[in-house]
Amino acid sequence: MAEEPGAAVLIETSLGDIVIDLWTKDCPATTCNFLKLCKIYYYNLNAFFNVSKNFLAQVGDPEATGKGGNSIEGVLNNRTKYFTPEIKPSLKHKEKGTVSMAVSRDSEGKPGCGSQFFITLGENISYLDGKHAPFGQVVEGLDTLEKMNEVYVDSDGRPYKDVRIRHVVILEDPFDDPASLVIPNEPPTDVPDANSGLVRIGSDEDLEQDLDEEVKEKRRRDHAASASALTLEMVGDLPFAEIRPPENILFVCKLNPVTRDEDLELIFSRFGKILSCEVIRDKNDGSSLCYAFIEFDQRESAEAAYFRMQNVLVDDRRIFVDFSQSVSKLHTQWLGGQGKKGRHTRESVPRRDLPKAGGAMVFDLEERDRREQKRQRSRSPRRDDRRGGYKKDYRGSRDDRASRSHRDYRDYRDDYRSSRDDRGSRHYRDNDRVDRYERR
Repeated sequence: MAEEPGAAVLIETSLGDIVIDLWTKDCPATTCNFLKLCKIYYYNLNAFFNVSKNFLAQVGDPEATGKGGNSIEGVLNNRTKYFTPEIKPSLKHKEKGTVSMAVSRDSEGKPGCGSQFFITLGENISYLDGKHAPFGQVVEGLDTLEKMNEVYVDSDGRPYKDVRIRHVVILEDPFDDPASLVIPNEPPTDVPDANSGLVRIGSDEDLEQDLDEEVKEKRRRDHAASASALTLEMVGDLPFAEIRPPENILFVCKLNPVTRDEDLELIFSRFGKILSCEVIRDKNDGSSLCYAFIEFDQRESAEAAYFRMQNVLVDDRRIFVDFSQSVSKLHTQWLGGQGKKGRHTRESVPRRDLPKAGGAMVFDLEERDRREQKRQRSRSPRRDDRRGGYKKDYRGSRDDRASRSHRDYRDYRDDYRSSRDDRGSRHYRDNDRVDRYERR
């Protein structure tokens, strides 16, 4: 493990600030070179030209090509000059946020370091050990690294929207400045790779500044809906956040309470084959809740019914038709009815397109009513009758059994008593006969 840091810098990037502790005792040449380059604003406005998710973010080449960059000695002497990398077995790329110098090799295979460095975006990257030279650790600004880890990049790892170092502040520098070091009065204001053709979107450009308020509001709603869908997935209400409702089911509301399932099915059947048509009813008294769900076998049939049946009079009521936003049926099929995966897989269940993610309302009333109806159908007639006539019949039969038992017991008791009296009288008669015989 590295010794106590002897220097520190604050790097202000377009995504946030980063504080780096430098290991000056373990890597004196590397840290001195880095600090002096920071002091002459060499890194100001440099772009992160190589960002690999969960791997590293590389910067330090003013040309942003990965082929440039110079050491402080080369900058002062106006020539290309590299220094020998300080690669030590004890210094590894173990923790996230490890700062390391990029090591390149010349035509003869000799390693050297200039100004390019990278910051690891993952942990335990042993692939880099022994090949590059760690010299510091990010101690503040890990949230900035998280943002950097999520940026959109092209096939070469270059972010589509530039991520740049805006300014570097030296917090502590234990090294003396070289005699020829001249510190500029002002930091540079021109982007060094502005004419390279690699810049697509500037780090300071606001992509939404020219958008209409309506478009901005829609994006905010979509973002909030995506977050809500992810929350529902985490708590188990949705099988996964990208699910979208089926396109062959219509939601019909503002119905007349007298409208029945078969009436609605007959009206909508002219648009195509109907798999199910159900008017949702109250579970207690069975009264209509004035809305229904109609499932067609074809999406085209549902679309035709949607356009043709809007505001149509049905039983003296103008109905409202929309595509169903409920995913409860898909959720039930996903669970398989027993908390397990059913016939649908993650790939087979319809999903929203990720760039157009929107919130889907989940009509819990539909699933609740269906479960209640299924539960009522599964009941035996005997249990249903217990709410009404069966209970009375049971009481009557119970009373009859009790009365019959009482009558049987009473008859038995009387018979027993009579038989007992008979036995007693016979015994008395027998004793009396014996007494009379002995008296004789």
